[in-house]
Amino acid sequence: MAGPDDEEMADPAAVRRHPTLFRTIKQRKNPKLRRSDITVTDDAAVKRAVKAAALGNAMEWYDFGIYAYLASTIGRVFFPSGNDTTELLSSFATFAVAFLVRPIGGMVLGPLGDKIGRKKILSLTMLMMAAGTFCIGLIPSYHSIGFWSPVLLIVLRMVQGFSTGGEYGGASTFIAEYAPDKRRGYFGSFLEMGTLAGYVGAAGLVTLLTAVLGDGSLDSWGWRIPYLVGGPLGMVGLYLRLRLDETPAFQKLEAENVRASEAADPVETSAKGDLANIFRRYWPTLILCIALVGAYNVTDYMLLSYMPTYLTDELGYGDTHGLLILLGVMVAQMLVINQVGRLSDHYGRKPLLMAGMLGFLVLSLPAFLLIRDGAVWAIIVGLAMLGLSLVCLLGTMSAALPALFPTEARYGGLSVGYNISASLFGGTTPFVITGLIALADTNLMPAFYAMAAALVGVIAVAVMKETARQPLAGSPPSVESKEEAAELAHAQAVEPKF
Repeated sequence: MAGPDDEEMADPAAVRRHPTLFRTIKQRKNPKLRRSDITVTDDAAVKRAVKAAALGNAMEWYDFGIYAYLASTIGRVFFPSGNDTTELLSSFATFAVAFLVRPIGGMVLGPLGDKIGRKKILSLTMLMMAAGTFCIGLIPSYHSIGFWSPVLLIVLRMVQGFSTGGEYGGASTFIAEYAPDKRRGYFGSFLEMGTLAGYVGAAGLVTLLTAVLGDGSLDSWGWRIPYLVGGPLGMVGLYLRLRLDETPAFQKLEAENVRASEAADPVETSAKGDLANIFRRYWPTLILCIALVGAYNVTDYMLLSYMPTYLTDELGYGDTHGLLILLGVMVAQMLVINQVGRLSDHYGRKPLLMAGMLGFLVLSLPAFLLIRDGAVWAIIVGLAMLGLSLVCLLGTMSAALPALFPTEARYGGLSVGYNISASLFGGTTPFVITGLIALADTNLMPAFYAMAAALVGVIAVAVMKETARQPLAGSPPSVESKEEAAELAHAQAVEPKF
């Protein structure tokens, strides 16, 4: 234990830069931390990891965006019934099918990512998603092969859903474990920029095809183009992921497990990649994750997936005009999302998440009243109110969620929690809202549904722990330079005063 003289030698500048970390270190029973234990990140490697993870996420949401924006067309091509509402509900029910499979994908692929590595599973998910998207563009219509047309669509949607079960948990884990502790929010925000980029790409392409081709050609063959484009995009993402190294946190965990095995020390190596262990040991964290993701997904899918259908089918707004307005909102979100990530690094995850949840709780009803007005200015203002609330969640959640779980169970725990919640509350959102509008006979139901989700989110954010600028659970500190590592090691060794 360091004496009084040593304590006086602590570098006060280092303490000011890392106050939370030093408090954590001081509270440990065994506070010894060697300089070699601290991960010094490679800026180029971090950027490559962020690019590869974000592109994969963009591919995922590009596909879901295409399906959502072409929901009416998909209904006519695969589920022709002569009734617009029935076709739309059938289309959204198939949209939800992929989400019913997602928890299975999360339970299989997530623990595998903890067991054999993040990189291998993320490459597999990218390959499956790209193949599924491309093959959907090849399915003959209902009028060509009848019953087998929707069957093939559902099967391919299930393949996509299974692969997606390992995508978000792995991608967010990958970025979180590569990024330095004090900039995890900033780098994590690029993952959701990928989400928005996927949506923007899908919305832009569908808008262009709708304007150029018209409903007749779009229903006949034009709807296939966005799906066929998705295949080559996925191959680019796969190439980028295959070029990456495994995350530093996972490499350190693997090295520790090897040393423990050589020393015949059982420790907890058997728990790594164990699905039962995730439910047994981390069930409180799973519940918190499900609540956070549920609130986040309902609001996300309501705005980014369902809104074009709402503007067109419920309010009678033109297809192209509605998509163009939403496209503008998403581009605006892309311009500010990295700043939100920076703010979460500076002020903490909880303040930004709480701002987003409270925004949906308070602003959803006024926003939908404005949107329902039908005037262009009113729709823009209403969507901007919802978009501002959502970007607070988008820019923060991808850094907050991985920090809930320790390294040995991060990929699996997050994949299971995220996909159970996405299955129950995310992918079902368009279907549930469409049904509620028909049942209650009011087009304000999306607002009430978002408010209910946001209330759950407010409670979840209130009980979660702050994780900004702290090391990931089960991992050593991660810094940007050798000088910063030396500062941390020296200041910890002499137990600085607070």
